[in-house]
Amino acid sequence: MMGLLHILFVEDDAMIASGLVYALETEGYAVTHCPDAEGALRALEAEPFSLALLDLSLPDGDGFSVFERVKQVSDIPVIFVTAADDEGNTVKGLELGADDYIAKPFRVRELIARMKAVLRRRSDASGDIPIGDVKIDTAKAKVYRNNTEITLTALEYKLLLTFAHNKGQVLSRNQILECLWDAAGNFVNDNTLSVYMKRLREKLGDDPQNPRIILTVRGLGYKAGD
Repeated sequence: MMGLLHILFVEDDAMIASGLVYALETEGYAVTHCPDAEGALRALEAEPFSLALLDLSLPDGDGFSVFERVKQVSDIPVIFVTAADDEGNTVKGLELGADDYIAKPFRVRELIARMKAVLRRRSDASGDIPIGDVKIDTAKAKVYRNNTEITLTALEYKLLLTFAHNKGQVLSRNQILECLWDAAGNFVNDNTLSVYMKRLREKLGDDPQNPRIILTVRGLGYKAGD
């Protein structure tokens, strides 16, 4: 996934939509909001998306019909976002092939975490993830550059995966620290992160004067190379 991850967000409640669009854009996502099924179908025909967030209750139909149309034109992951948190709708959505289901009210951070988990599972399922001229074999948890294996520690590997799973997004140091804390269960502070970044770049052979794998975005953080 190159560039900003583009989210299709289908929600008829203007207040909910406004807040969530702002939160997602703040996280670095591009968002197309549609208040109804008709608008969502038009958007699907007009441009590609990385993931769809679909409300079930819409003024001109339901999220299930939009879901079916999504699957006809692409294989992007879909998360149902709805107040209808009864077991029947949950089972129906998952049986149709939805990747996840979250009921209102929910915390924005929880939704974003679920989105990242879904996108990560999709990436992992594909086997290899390229980042610059490095290849990550997620099935074997191995990293290669020019067909030569690079030996990384568990935390260095997770750091590299964090960039690979968030291609196109500038990650702040705090965001990176959160990912490392969650994965390793160990405390990594801001100073330690600088050390790990330096070691990882050295092992990857990333030229500090002209990096191609992990790029520094001054004043903001870091992002993965193309």
